[in-house]
Amino acid sequence: MPRVMALLLAIGLSLTSAVAATPELVIGSKKFTESVIIGDIAADLARSTGTAVTHRQELGGTRILWDALQAGAIDLYPEYTGTLIHEILAGENIPDAAALDAALARRGLRISRSLGFSDTYALGMTAENAQRLNIATLSDLARHPEIRFGLSNEFLNRGDGWPGLRAVYGFPARTPTGLDHDLAYRAITSGAIDVIDLYTTDAEIAANHLVTLVDDRHYFPAYDAAIVYRADAAERHPQALAAILRLEGAIATPAMIAMNAAARIDHRDEGDIAAGFVRDRFGLAAQSQSQSLPARILQRTIEHLSLTLISLAAAILVAIPLGVFAARNPRLGRGVLAATGIVQTIPSLALLVFMIPLLGIGARPAIAALFLYSVLPILRNTVSGLTGIAPGLRASAIALGLTPWRRLRRIELPLALPAIFAGIKTAAVINIGTATLGALVGAGGYGQPILTGIRLDDFGLILEGAVPAAALALLAEAAFDLAERLVTPRGLRLEAGTGV
Repeated sequence: MPRVMALLLAIGLSLTSAVAATPELVIGSKKFTESVIIGDIAADLARSTGTAVTHRQELGGTRILWDALQAGAIDLYPEYTGTLIHEILAGENIPDAAALDAALARRGLRISRSLGFSDTYALGMTAENAQRLNIATLSDLARHPEIRFGLSNEFLNRGDGWPGLRAVYGFPARTPTGLDHDLAYRAITSGAIDVIDLYTTDAEIAANHLVTLVDDRHYFPAYDAAIVYRADAAERHPQALAAILRLEGAIATPAMIAMNAAARIDHRDEGDIAAGFVRDRFGLAAQSQSQSLPARILQRTIEHLSLTLISLAAAILVAIPLGVFAARNPRLGRGVLAATGIVQTIPSLALLVFMIPLLGIGARPAIAALFLYSVLPILRNTVSGLTGIAPGLRASAIALGLTPWRRLRRIELPLALPAIFAGIKTAAVINIGTATLGALVGAGGYGQPILTGIRLDDFGLILEGAVPAAALALLAEAAFDLAERLVTPRGLRLEAGTGV
């Protein structure tokens, strides 16, 4: 068993070192197309100065990016003035741009001027329904309580989102259906819901024949796109930041909508779209960072294996000794099992977000969360395997004069191995599946193509992550079956009928 654990840890650490080169400038982007494209454009401009750049795409929602920026895990990311003023810094009552600059400066941050367009929140519905119900404004919409709302989860809880909007317009008090923003377009076109929240530069508005309802009471503020960045990043990489700030005023609203459409409607690679914009707007020969399919799968496999192997090896190292302790001390053992069980009830995405202030973004928070999820199955099965040993066998070992340590090593652990390995296999499968969420905190792995595929409505990309993840889970189960055969003493294998 120690050899198995050591092998897992060694492989995982070697894979991590192969992909964990420390970047000089780290750019983040949110989990929606426009943010990814702007991040790619910023990365291309920074690379034109010779700066080494990493773009960590699709890091989830606003709070993940903001926390990562303040923690120094990223150096900059695209943000919107309305989000900063009315959501992130809502408690500071910021009246104007000068006050926003001052609030950011107190945190060691700066913000660019507008990139040239505003991407404002809005509500929308199909043109057919709007015409049939004679709805043109949000006040008109409020007079139809039968309307079914499907709103993005972030919008439902933002200070500048649904709670304030409902109060201003008097919408029904019932909670709308919460869903992913990208999935909402499919839901409204299929007729499952009637109204969704929009970003006004979404290409799907025109493509799906939706109308943007007029905010006649002027609830939504301006959401001017900008780059928010760390002051120390500007000091460390002045040329790269100067190149990125060339984006100020450079992206007109039609240009942004066209780029969004190229990605989401025409399914063009976002890196190619960004490179084309940099070439046409600034005359720079930006090189697309897109990879071939085999190269992408290889990279994601290395990332996914490093996450799962390191976390699983650490869980084995902790859970088996803890299981031995719990089996020999039943009263304290119940408390240990209860404590680890509580961790298992925390939603995986919430646990990942909790880790960001402590560990930043990337592989570390994902490995920590996966480790915590892996402990319980191994611990519980270790306890079950040890306590299930027949009392007569224990009595025989004691009669032979074996010390407690020798009894554990020569009798109890070998007899408990089938249960322990069953727990390890369960933990491995859980790890492989849960690790796909690591992409939301920049850990990569098979979750990256799955998230991108959902966002772009690209079934091929979803399969690019889902199929290898399923294959890896089957391979892991087979590998641990083989490991169990190798470490189980010959006599026990024969007794269990598992072969010679």
